[in-house]
Amino acid sequence: MKKGTGISAYWKIQLVAWIMTSLYWGFSAYFNGNFIWGLGLADLILDVSIGITLTHLHRNFALKKGWNKLNLKILVPRIVLSVLVLSVLYVFLIVGKLYLVRLFILKSSTVSFFEFFKSAQLQIFITGVRLMSIWVLAYHLYHYSRLELETVKENARLSIVIKEAQLNNLSAQLNPHLLFNSLNSIKFLVLENPHSARRAIDLLSELLRNSLNSNIGRLVSLNDEINLVNDYLELEKIRFEERLQINIETRLNLSEHLILPLSIQSLVENAIKHGIEKRKNGGYISVTVEEENDFIKISVQNSGKLSNEIKDSGIGLNNLRERLLLQYNGKASFEIGNREDETVLATILIPSK
Repeated sequence: MKKGTGISAYWKIQLVAWIMTSLYWGFSAYFNGNFIWGLGLADLILDVSIGITLTHLHRNFALKKGWNKLNLKILVPRIVLSVLVLSVLYVFLIVGKLYLVRLFILKSSTVSFFEFFKSAQLQIFITGVRLMSIWVLAYHLYHYSRLELETVKENARLSIVIKEAQLNNLSAQLNPHLLFNSLNSIKFLVLENPHSARRAIDLLSELLRNSLNSNIGRLVSLNDEINLVNDYLELEKIRFEERLQINIETRLNLSEHLILPLSIQSLVENAIKHGIEKRKNGGYISVTVEEENDFIKISVQNSGKLSNEIKDSGIGLNNLRERLLLQYNGKASFEIGNREDETVLATILIPSK
């Protein structure tokens, strides 16, 4: 039990519990008409002293042996044995107390100690078993509950650490992916259009600075994510020119909502690589962000056709699925599929609150 300033909680509970127990016996004797003030005071002091001495000895022994860290299966037999031992000691101490009180306060010595012990031992033993069982069980249940609570907290902390490590590991895969795709775009411009290549390199620098400056393992604002997508699509627009049509529409306050970093970016990259790039005439990419039924709905639609291989085993898409699962504990969803008009629609739903 925790220590504070002055008397610790442990000693406060000890004193209050044993004083209340002794007072209960005293009140019983008082209302039965057998109460003697001197005897009552002596009983109070001795009963409290005996109770605290026995239970405190048990506490010190249990702490020394590390019982407070044992599981219930191992602890229960030890508790039973302790209660029996404490109860036997309680019998000897209480019988000795009663005999001495009888001898020195009541001035009565008609029977020997052993005769008195034989006549009172059973009833006192039953009382001892009851009292010691209550104390020992309460003491160990308190510490066991604390141990369980600490275990739950530690497991929760480890779970969070593991989840953060998984998110960081998954997110760390995305920056090299972004760099590779961007450099691949610039490669086509270096010989054909050096001026555009220089602009593309400036955009790539901006892209990498934004993505690296964001805390990749945590959430970022939707506004920052959309700005990153804008820079990337401008870079791709330089390469594809009129073959790429872009539309980005937002229907909510982007600064008020958070999202996984590079989540929309991953879908846009996927649309370029597996959609626009494979079409002779190019196509369009449309990004829509809106709020729907307490969810933020992010839609990325592009010209093209999604193969089952990319849908089921694409690194970027699987990465996004895993990150959404880890971050939102199954409350977010991601779907991607072909539409009838030779377009691909990818949709992310995340809780808005």
